[in-house]
Amino acid sequence: MKKLILFLALLAVASVRIAMFFRPSPLDTMSVTSEAVIVTATAHCVRCHTKKTPGVVATWRHSNHAKAGVGCFECHGAKEGEPDARKHFGKFVSSIVSPTDCGRCHETETQQFIASHHAKGGEVLGSLDNFLGEVVEGAGASVSGCQQCHGSKVTVQKDGTLHPATWPNFGIGRMNPDGSSGSCAACHSRHDFSVAQARTPETCGRCHLGPDHPQMEVYTESKHNIAYRSHLDAMNMDKSSWVVGVDYSAAPVCATCHVSATPNQPRTHDIGNRLSWNIRAKVSFKTKEWEAKRKGMQEVCTNCHNPNYVKNFYTQYDAGVDLYNTKFAKPAQLIMNRLKEAKKADGKTPLVDATPFNEKIEWTYFFLWHHEGRRARNGLAMMGPDYVQWHGFYEIADRFYMELVPEAEHLLPFATDGKNPDITKDILGRKEHRWFRNPLSPEERKNMKTFNDRRYGTMPQ
Repeated sequence: MKKLILFLALLAVASVRIAMFFRPSPLDTMSVTSEAVIVTATAHCVRCHTKKTPGVVATWRHSNHAKAGVGCFECHGAKEGEPDARKHFGKFVSSIVSPTDCGRCHETETQQFIASHHAKGGEVLGSLDNFLGEVVEGAGASVSGCQQCHGSKVTVQKDGTLHPATWPNFGIGRMNPDGSSGSCAACHSRHDFSVAQARTPETCGRCHLGPDHPQMEVYTESKHNIAYRSHLDAMNMDKSSWVVGVDYSAAPVCATCHVSATPNQPRTHDIGNRLSWNIRAKVSFKTKEWEAKRKGMQEVCTNCHNPNYVKNFYTQYDAGVDLYNTKFAKPAQLIMNRLKEAKKADGKTPLVDATPFNEKIEWTYFFLWHHEGRRARNGLAMMGPDYVQWHGFYEIADRFYMELVPEAEHLLPFATDGKNPDITKDILGRKEHRWFRNPLSPEERKNMKTFNDRRYGTMPQ
């Protein structure tokens, strides 16, 4: 009897060991997580990378790509002779997946993206626009700062590896070795490529934040974000179609207004398709075909607001941008142009030379339009009152009256060409600026005191 019990016990242990030996590998269980069969090349990738980079494989397994049978080699496979192709266990592969690669399946989306300003973000590199990042601050700041949003120009070294100053990089305007521009992964993070993640405001906020492009901060203080945060569970962010007013109606996020579908408009990957103003320039201007673009944005708005409400919002928006242009941006630009044209006593040396940022007034002007000016205009566009007022026009006015004008008046007497020496006086003589150097009348002072007493209470003398 004891021998029988021992035999049965040994048989049970052996059965378990045999079962463990023949149990399916993670690769063999792909049918559980995938609706399609992956190709042999990808199967080899998965088998090895399940051990080497298990997080990557686990993330991919739960993606729609995996369900469709789109795996490692379908995206990373390369051809011999391509600039960044390298031989890896008998196959040519590329670390970079460019819009050209994505476009083999997502042709329409890729063409829209390539036509957008997003794809051109890397063009700022090496230009005067990026003088501050690349020269004034230095290469390290540009590589880990500017280029991580705008994109790098990825270069391949002699040994076939990617230059560490240019890769890794997921800047949206990255210039790729295959000649294409852009990075789909800037918004559609690998390796799950979640549509919900691409639609989440924080995805946009990775780059659209900070003192010069505070879209994330403005959105955060807006009524739109309050509604979004209050109704996250009603947003259906992972739904494929995601049509406003049909699949969700709780709130708009960045993607709702700028790229997503409505009952009457298809989705787009051209981020500027509905923007009627350029509010990033020194002086704002209407974009090309702005009427059609505005009509497209207003159609998004009218899914939740009545037409008159939308019309009145745009009246306020236009008035605010016109105020920025007329009262501050254009006069500041006139002053700077005058200073750059003027010559010193020798008649040759410029009063303000062509080198950017080597004069105090150039920093002052930069802050006025690039920081405070953009903050005010973004606040106007996205209904962020604090960014219109205290982070915007208040700081613009302070910079204009307390810094730009006095600094210009300090420099102008050194100009010897005699051209428009009273430019600041002329500007400050305009109706909108006259308050600055003309004292209030006794009646105006009395009215102000009466108003303040009524509002705040009589102040002790």
